[in-house]
Amino acid sequence: MDEKKQYIEPQEEEEESHIDFGQLFQTLLKHKRRYYKVLSIAFVVACVCALSLPKTYTCEVILAPELSTTRSSGSLSSLAAQFGMKMGAKTTGNSEALYPTLYPELINSSDFKVSLFNVPVHKKDSTRIMTYYDYLKDEQKHPWWSVAIGSTIGSLVSLFVEEDSTELKKTIDPFQLTKAQARIVKMLEKKVVCDVDDKTLVITIDVTDQDPLICATMADSVQARLQDFITDYRTKKARIDYEYNLRQEVEAKQRYDEARRAYSDYADANQDMVLQSARTKLIDLENEMQLKYNRYNTVAQAVMAAEAKVQEETPSFTTLQRATVPVKKSGPPRIKIVLVFLFVAFLGTSVWILYKEDQLKPLLGLS
Repeated sequence: MDEKKQYIEPQEEEEESHIDFGQLFQTLLKHKRRYYKVLSIAFVVACVCALSLPKTYTCEVILAPELSTTRSSGSLSSLAAQFGMKMGAKTTGNSEALYPTLYPELINSSDFKVSLFNVPVHKKDSTRIMTYYDYLKDEQKHPWWSVAIGSTIGSLVSLFVEEDSTELKKTIDPFQLTKAQARIVKMLEKKVVCDVDDKTLVITIDVTDQDPLICATMADSVQARLQDFITDYRTKKARIDYEYNLRQEVEAKQRYDEARRAYSDYADANQDMVLQSARTKLIDLENEMQLKYNRYNTVAQAVMAAEAKVQEETPSFTTLQRATVPVKKSGPPRIKIVLVFLFVAFLGTSVWILYKEDQLKPLLGLS
């Protein structure tokens, strides 16, 4: 008898722990009018919030770098050193394939972002030219609640904190940014995004903005400035050598011209020379002129070689997709926002009804 009782008790506990979904549905169905009210209010609030968010547009630029396997790893090490990285001695051969992996870090640097501040832009529906910095600082649209909260906090802060005079300066120093300038730099982290495919090394640049024309303009500017930055990094050593050899050529040319004039003047003044000393000096002047010419000729060849080296080190890019003014907006996802509001309202209402009907604790397995 005791064994039978022990066998029946687990069945009773299992029956007690069983959830009656039909009863739960009937309980929720009794409050359908409440669902109508809550979901209607949630729908209106969701529509207001979704419509208050400003439209955004995205322009995409796709580049493919033309890589060479014959370049040395010296310039790669120089470029990696700019970001605190060290390249070992084993980096040889096709080390150039690592270059594109550094492009996102370069675009995220403060120097690169600050270089975008002075790009002239204008809106699609306006002809007023302004800098990109002024556009981001003064022309950005914000939802009404953000404006209300920001103005309230700003008013309260102004009562206790004096205005910082450094915020009024117009010059931009990347080494010491003001709070407003640092805020714009932070904003560009979301607006300008660079991604590099690890397999194909294809570079994708996405620029998001509230105006389609400015979006395309900045995408084209980012592409051009990225190529300029990479070209400067890659050709820095070759350009230094070229400029040095060019200065040496100018100096060698001046010395050769001075030696040639000295030889010509002395030869013209001593056409009927009789003394051996005069002939010896003329020979010395001629030899010196020849030495200066040989030096000038050597340096001129070095200049030509350095110029060819600069051209060799200059990277090239193939544009797979150029910047175009977007026609369709990329955000915000207003339908998804409305659906999320309705789902949260439905879930919250259901939990509240089950709590009021004292059916939430059994559902959660609480006594």
